[in-house]
Order: sequence, then C-alpha cells, then structure tokens
Amino acid sequence: MWYWIGFSLAWLLFRLFFRLRVVGRDKIRASWERGGVLIACNHTSYFDPPVVGVAYGKKTAFLARKSLFKKGLLGWLYPRLNAIPVDQERPDFTSLKRIIKELRDGNPVLIFPEGQRTINGELLDAEAGVGLVIAKARVPVLPMRIFGAHEAYPPGAKMPKFFTRITLCCGEMFEFSDEDLDVKGREGYQAIADRVMKEVAEIKKP
Repeated sequence: MWYWIGFSLAWLLFRLFFRLRVVGRDKIRASWERGGVLIACNHTSYFDPPVVGVAYGKKTAFLARKSLFKKGLLGWLYPRLNAIPVDQERPDFTSLKRIIKELRDGNPVLIFPEGQRTINGELLDAEAGVGLVIAKARVPVLPMRIFGAHEAYPPGAKMPKFFTRITLCCGEMFEFSDEDLDVKGREGYQAIADRVMKEVAEIKKP
C-alpha cells in the first residue's frame, strides 16, 4: 500500500511540477513480459529513483544507502517503498543476495551503475558490482537515461527548481551471452559493467 501511495504522489509531483516526459514507453511495456529485469540508469539527483519508478509503472525494487534505514522517517519509510539497503563503504553480501533473489523471482530492480550521484551532471564510470549482479542473476538489462533531473535538483541544492523539465529516455533491452557471463574476478565483472554504461551513454535526448 505504501509503495503505491508513494507512486501516486510522485506521479503527481513530477507530472505537475517538472513536466515529466517519458520516451520509449513501448520498450518499458515490452520489458514487463520478461519479469526479472535489471533497470540501469544514470544518477544525477535525488529525484532519479522516483522518476524511474513513475516511468516504469510497475513495483520496482531500488537500492539505497544503508545509513538511511537506521532511524527517523526515512528509516520507517524506505522498507515500505521496496528499497534494498546497501553499504557503500564495504561489500555487503546480504544486499547482493537480496538483489539477485528479487531478479530471479521475476521482479524488476533499479540500479545505478555509477554507484553514486555525479556532481557535475556528466556520466561516471560504472562500478564492477553491477557486473557481478548481472553475472549471478543472468537477467536482461533495460538501460535508461534521465535528462533534466540534475538541473532540477542537483547535489547540494537546498530546494529543487520547479517547472524544470525532466525527460526519461529508455533504450533497447539487451542480454549478455552465457560466454560473456561466465567470468570471475573484478576484471570480468568490470567488463560487463562497462558495457551497461556504454548502453546508457548511447541514449540521446530527442
């Protein structure tokens, strides 16, 4: 219930105050039939998770810093929004297992391959961890790219700039071959992650 309440409020917020535009809805709908899909998107703003959630239109798990779950309103709310806690300081195999289980159970999961928000709005290199998730879960990847969220609410801003247009563009869903996924070690996982980031980077704003 709380997820869909949050979804409805976010839908109103972004449609009314940020004129959210979604390009590639047909690709999103096609991914619904695949069940477990890893949604890979660039990360420029706190707005990114709800923007993707609103655009995707189905209940989606997403990752959030473990520290946000410890206390206060966010600590109560995040688990109810289907968030998965991750430790950015050190490997967290509990979170990794949860992500892989969600995907294998046929649920979509949103991940930001860069692992952090970019400060200047430019794309960052992908972290090897996303390659590890794909290699273990063996699910298709749906690349997305958000334009305008950095201008609307950049890191460090106290208030968002209302009525700045946000556009989410969806790329073509793709899969890795078994040969590509039969890798071990950081170098192999990094190669998978780099391919994912390349697909995100190739998405252009129409």
